[in-house]
Amino acid sequence: MKNILTCLIFIVLATSCQGQTKSTGTPKTQVKNVSNYDTSTKTIHVFVALCDNKYQGIVPVPKLIGNGQDPNNNLYWGCSYGVKSYFKKSKEWKLLRSEKLDKVRMERLIFKHTTQNYYLVADAYDGQYIKKTTTDFLYSAAGQLKDTININKTTIGINGNAKLVAYIGHDGLMDFQLNENFTNADGQQRDAIILACISKKYFAPHLTQTKANPLVWTTGLMAPEAYTLHDALSRYIAGGTAEEIRTKSAMAYTKFQKCSLKASRNLLVTGY
Repeated sequence: MKNILTCLIFIVLATSCQGQTKSTGTPKTQVKNVSNYDTSTKTIHVFVALCDNKYQGIVPVPKLIGNGQDPNNNLYWGCSYGVKSYFKKSKEWKLLRSEKLDKVRMERLIFKHTTQNYYLVADAYDGQYIKKTTTDFLYSAAGQLKDTININKTTIGINGNAKLVAYIGHDGLMDFQLNENFTNADGQQRDAIILACISKKYFAPHLTQTKANPLVWTTGLMAPEAYTLHDALSRYIAGGTAEEIRTKSAMAYTKFQKCSLKASRNLLVTGY
């Protein structure tokens, strides 16, 4: 059922960026600077803003998959091509732990790569807190927000301690403005992937401040589903160049969206 729904809603997704995000009293980010972790490990931290018909400026998708307070059935998390479902089925990643953090971050997944010393941490944010999802991502990209977690007797770095940070979901910057300062805090450059509609245009002013390296982001409307991220990360972990990573993500998008590779490469771009 989820597979069918996912396939049917692409046309809706491609036209879903509109309107204004409704105010929800978004909690402020509590900036941390915890940096004591095992530096022999590498982490990818993914920030997922759950699809939300009620609180985001989108054309509504089917009710079951557009409830931003229900991660298990959400388009960007629990559906077949959502981050949780897709990565759990991947032969490249093993799920180590799932946990609920708080009312904002409804679920956290911790994966370990099957052949490399890479961890992937994915956080599902309640869709009504899309603004906090965005600021947490940008603070992390800037190295202003750093934290750690313990998994199997190993302390790994997350947020700004991650090697790569990624944002998945609706482009809330089309609906609201950010006045926060995302200036790079430590002189380190992190890699970034932003799978959201027209993300290069809307995120660039803020991402430039962070000094992060945009490996993949978008020039137009898109379906920010997990296969694009998954294949980009496969090439990234293998040591691919930015152009190779972009190509792999475009090939995945072409495969699942049944569009031309030229169109996917025009949509998914790398660098400023």
